[in-house]
Amino acid sequence: MAQTVNVNFKLDAEVKKNMEIICDEIGLSMSAAFTIFAKKVSRERRIPFELSADPFYSEDNISELERRVTKMRSGKNVLNEHALIEVD
Repeated sequence: MAQTVNVNFKLDAEVKKNMEIICDEIGLSMSAAFTIFAKKVSRERRIPFELSADPFYSEDNISELERRVTKMRSGKNVLNEHALIEVD
């Protein structure tokens, strides 16, 4: 049997709690779940799910937001009611 080692890392308390509940429902310990994850990463040489950045923070979006803020501050922006917002 291969030698085992301890790995320590920090998780948000709520994330840990939710993971413990789900692992329990599946019948796994958190240690077993992380071991499965680590073996899959090792075997496939990739993270076994898609990772992507929040598009809100894209360079184009930030530039557009900065442009709109500048217009609002200068008084040149006209605000219009959005069609999806219900006004009482």
